[in-house]
Amino acid sequence: GRGAMCERCKESRAVLKRPRDGSKVCKECFYVLFETEVHETITSNTLFRRGEKVCVAASGGKDSTVLAEVMTTLNARYDYGLELFLLSIDEGIAGYRDDSLETVKRNQQQYQLPLKILSYQDLYGWSMDEIVSHIGRRNNCTFCGVFRRQALDRGATLLGAHKIVTGHNGDDLAETVLLNILRGDAPRLQRCTQVTTGMEGALQRSKPFKYCYEKEIVMYAHYKKLDYFSTECIYSPYAYRGYAREFIKDLERVDPTTLLNIIASGESLEIQEGVKMPTRGSCSRCGYVSSQALCKACVLLEQLHVMREQRKSGERREIAYDAES
Repeated sequence: GRGAMCERCKESRAVLKRPRDGSKVCKECFYVLFETEVHETITSNTLFRRGEKVCVAASGGKDSTVLAEVMTTLNARYDYGLELFLLSIDEGIAGYRDDSLETVKRNQQQYQLPLKILSYQDLYGWSMDEIVSHIGRRNNCTFCGVFRRQALDRGATLLGAHKIVTGHNGDDLAETVLLNILRGDAPRLQRCTQVTTGMEGALQRSKPFKYCYEKEIVMYAHYKKLDYFSTECIYSPYAYRGYAREFIKDLERVDPTTLLNIIASGESLEIQEGVKMPTRGSCSRCGYVSSQALCKACVLLEQLHVMREQRKSGERREIAYDAES
């Protein structure tokens, strides 16, 4: 016969070897296993309650497209009783986000979920392209990450959502654990593997794909012929996270279970008593949850404002300044 048979149903041809246990399964069994595992994560952590309005963070990429598909499927199959909608953030990156938003708009038609698009320009008065023109290509992922996180919260609050779900997968989580170790960031290290964050004050966010392998998310999208956008952000090759990603992928090639082991290590870490942990307050300027007087977004906006002013006064002095430098 051609190829191995599915180890679960023993009827169809296996198309995939699962990274977590090496089992060979057919397409239909893979869907059931994948969806059931996400359902387990949702129910064992009580991520939602009936009647809640849940915002699905949608970028048009594979993770969020599969998330929209799986959340819609499970909501119907297990009768969660949730009101789902899509929220997209337009960072203002020409040739990248504008194209991926077209994908989200097509997804919206397909799943018949309401869609809201919020832009950095509207929220902060800056597009990401403009930010990069001021700060260059270093640290731009820091700006973008901080702004996107807050934009999602603001958008979801605006739409009266109770919760936000994001498509962060196991690979993302393992990278984050590693990054926080490399940075010696104890508070984040303790927080980053939680399936739910933002309990106090901020909107609760959860990661139904916490234990999913990125490889399986890609295969799910591929076999289901889901419409997603797969271009890398033009600014991301310069991100520090890239090094962690390469390392995790190398480890995964040697032993795929490493991924879940790294997450488990992160989960079992306890910060020893007496270590000073940040206290949660709110930003004195915008009211967003913050451990400092000003939240990170307001601090970064302040920096950008100063740069913009310097550039304006620099342009006024342009020729004289050129001569001196």
